[in-house]
Amino acid sequence: MAETAATASSEDFKAYCAVEHQLGVLLRRSRALSAEIGRVVHPELEAGAYSLLVRICEVAPARSTDLAAYFGVGKATISRQLKVLQELGLIEREPDPMDGRAHLLDLTDEGRQRLDRARSGRRQRFYALLATWPTEDVRLVGSMLARFNALTGALGDPYA
Repeated sequence: MAETAATASSEDFKAYCAVEHQLGVLLRRSRALSAEIGRVVHPELEAGAYSLLVRICEVAPARSTDLAAYFGVGKATISRQLKVLQELGLIEREPDPMDGRAHLLDLTDEGRQRLDRARSGRRQRFYALLATWPTEDVRLVGSMLARFNALTGALGDPYA
C-alpha cells in the first residue's frame, strides 16, 4: 500500500516538503526565464505565448483545439494568444484539409529563426550554469526530471 503524507514518517515528510518547495522555486524561475526568452523572440511576446510558440514548433502542424487541451485553457484564451502570434508574424494558419472549419498552425520562417536563436541562447545559459557540474550529475538531473515529467504526465498534470 502506498504511503501518504498523513502516514509518512517525519523525515519522509520533510523530504517531500523539500521537493515541493524546490519545484515551486523552479517553476517561478522558469516562468521568469520564459518571459525573458519570449522577449528575445519578440519584444512584444508574453511569457505564456513563448510556451505556445514552442509547443507549435514541437507538434506542427497544430490545431488550436489540441493546443488548448494541452495547456488546459479555453478556446477563447488560445485564440487570443494565437492571434497575437500571427500578428507578430511568428505563426501562420492554413486551412485544415480534413476539416474545412479548422486551421492548422505552423511557425513562419521568421518565427522559426527567432525561436531557434532564443532557444540557442537558453541552452548556452544552461550550459554556463551547469558547466561546473560533473557531466554525470547533469545527466542525472535530466533523467530525474524526465522521470518526474512522465509521472506527472501520467497523472494528467493535475497541478500544472
